[in-house]
Amino acid sequence: MRTSLESPEPFDAWVGRSDERTDQITQAPVRLMQATLDVADAGALPSQLPPLWHWLYFLPGERQSGIGPDGHPRRGGFLPLITLPRRMWAGGRLQFLRPLELGEQVRRVSTIKSIQSKSGRSGELVFVTVLHQISDALGIAIREEQDIVYRDAPAAGAPAPQPIAAPTDEQFSRTVLPDPVLLMRYSALTFNGHRIHYDRPYAMQEEGYPGLVVHGPLIATLLMEEMRRAHPGKAVRSFEFKAVSPLFDTAPFTVSGKVEGAAARLWASGPEGQLAMQAGAEIE
Repeated sequence: MRTSLESPEPFDAWVGRSDERTDQITQAPVRLMQATLDVADAGALPSQLPPLWHWLYFLPGERQSGIGPDGHPRRGGFLPLITLPRRMWAGGRLQFLRPLELGEQVRRVSTIKSIQSKSGRSGELVFVTVLHQISDALGIAIREEQDIVYRDAPAAGAPAPQPIAAPTDEQFSRTVLPDPVLLMRYSALTFNGHRIHYDRPYAMQEEGYPGLVVHGPLIATLLMEEMRRAHPGKAVRSFEFKAVSPLFDTAPFTVSGKVEGAAARLWASGPEGQLAMQAGAEIE
């Protein structure tokens, strides 16, 4: 399967490729994440890594000379060379088999699971799904499927997609002010150089956004943290999330949820009540 969006190799040649990295669950990223999320007692470190905080580790370490114009590493390498200009984290599915302990040595094996090209109302799309398996000394602790979407920039004058109304039956909720400092700190913590999150002239003039874009993983983490705050005794066994529409630093947004038995339904909504992210979790 080959399209004009690809590198000289067909998509099928990339499926199954893998990459392996090692890291240690050190204390500093946890302490800084607590500060970024405004945890009240940020001096008290947990003994186990909270769910989704593994995104603070196995960070990309591309040399400055290998960075592309959007702030991401240049196309190619482990991921296929797809020429569509916009690249975003669209969602994912995770299983938490066992918590990771602070101080542990860990290993992550990443494998390209699938690549699919589609045509939508906004133009060409390519979805790349990567399977990450994170292990400690006892074996696999986290399984994660990460969905990355590559897409066209919207045509000049193209109408905005019709928004979807967010649910209104929340049991718990919190309003988040996504100021530039929050976005910069999260970018720094995850070593994310994507300029749409901290470079306002680039985000607005080059990619046509109305402001700085809030990171999808940050929104997912805020949803998870709000659920854990409302139900502190629950253990999270699985989590899935999907980005629906972007959020910007131009207005507050809300993270909300509802728990019914062993299932949690979570969502983020924008300033007009539009659905920005939907998520679900299995808890016990």
